[in-house]
Amino acid sequence: MTLRQLIAAAILALTLTSPIAAQEKHDATAAEKKAGDDIQLPPLPADKTVKQSATIGGRTINYDATVGTIPVRDKKGKEIGQVVYTAYVVAGSGVDRPVTFAFNGGPGASSVYLNMGAVGPKRVPFGVQGNAPSDSPVATDNPNSWLDFTDLVFIDPIGTGFSRSLVDEAATKKAFYANDPDIKYLSKVVFDWLVKAGRLRSPKYVMGESYGGYRAPRIAYELQSQIGVGVTGLIMVSPYLDPASGDGATALSPLPWMIDLPSMAAAHLEREGRLTPAAMAEVEAYTRGPFATDLLRGRSDPQAIARLVSHVTELTGLDPALVQRMGGRVDSGTFLREIHRADGTIGSVYDSNVTAFDPFPWSAERRSNDPILDALIAPTTSAMVDFVTRVVGWKTDARYHALSYEVNAAWDRGKPDDTPVQDLRKAIANDPHMGVIIAHGWDDLSCPFFASRLIVDQLPSFGMKERVKLDIYPGGHMFYARPDSGAAFKADAKALYAAHG
Repeated sequence: MTLRQLIAAAILALTLTSPIAAQEKHDATAAEKKAGDDIQLPPLPADKTVKQSATIGGRTINYDATVGTIPVRDKKGKEIGQVVYTAYVVAGSGVDRPVTFAFNGGPGASSVYLNMGAVGPKRVPFGVQGNAPSDSPVATDNPNSWLDFTDLVFIDPIGTGFSRSLVDEAATKKAFYANDPDIKYLSKVVFDWLVKAGRLRSPKYVMGESYGGYRAPRIAYELQSQIGVGVTGLIMVSPYLDPASGDGATALSPLPWMIDLPSMAAAHLEREGRLTPAAMAEVEAYTRGPFATDLLRGRSDPQAIARLVSHVTELTGLDPALVQRMGGRVDSGTFLREIHRADGTIGSVYDSNVTAFDPFPWSAERRSNDPILDALIAPTTSAMVDFVTRVVGWKTDARYHALSYEVNAAWDRGKPDDTPVQDLRKAIANDPHMGVIIAHGWDDLSCPFFASRLIVDQLPSFGMKERVKLDIYPGGHMFYARPDSGAAFKADAKALYAAHG
């Protein structure tokens, strides 16, 4: 070895053994290991079943309540996630009994809201005026439960409830936190539960609320076309069906203003004790006709603006000077802030007649969270964790996520489009026996009913009248929180199940 080679070798040795180089090498190795390693978490408990009963529809229903886990695997068979579900199966259920799979939305919401608010055998009060975070989380029998005519399986997507990813953050986002992967793995979870429970021969229904309403038709079509499982019926509750019709609409489109106005009018009519289907039919007719026409005329016709301001003021109950400044185009945020400003409260986007005190009434912009969201997280979380850990005995010290803002922030929404409506059309066209209900509350401004009205009116007839039935009830996004609306919803759903088996 020459002198030059000896010097070079010495420098290389010193470099490799220097503290800085060693630390850089360690950091690079650690980063590589972190990016490729699975997440090491304590194991979840084994599936647990307990026998329960509830008085539903005037009679005692005996059922098995199960909290269990279904693994999610990648294409190579490696377990990358664990989905926790809650199932209620009536004792002695045969394969002819329907089973309904329920999903909430968000993205980032567990299924606790449909479970303990809408159709599960037990419920806790939330979603109406007067509810508070400190309300008792004691669940009582739910007279509006659907368990008397269908078994129920509530599924918590990864990152919600106790469901969890077993891979790092980047892999989690790719596998779980995007529109298309979400549909694929959740559809497989439905299939896996059917196999696990021996219920592939049962009539199968998919139910989804809010973003769960985006999921439901897509899951049904994925099951039908890719996995080989037919779905008998779809129930979409306050669904987020067409992202492109709202924020994704062009500057030329009147749709965002048209979609919100009827729900604002419904809330105003309800406050005055005048909310009826007949009154709302007039509102809808105005919105489809003169309102849309005058919007498109714009400033080229000063009389059109004057007509807009006059009618919108009458329909919403807002200050006419405010409506004039906005040219008759009232956004939901302004409506929720201004309609209750006189009494120092602010309305919920989920039901504008459910209010809370505005902690910053003099602020130019809203600085508080939504009144309904703030009031429901505590009682629903406490009630669900108490049920799972104490009643069922599925013991875990993991955190329960009723609503994960982290999942919502990480979600890849892709390009706004009408994929759910496309998949709904294809699923119905493929199966003449499938029944569909889309259900809304009049007062909801997060997923307004009028968007679904316009969508349904553009669907083909598919060979018979009302293949897709649109039902609207007093209340908001969680209209089922009102006992009378929950009962009416149950009656309509029961008729669907009876008609389609």
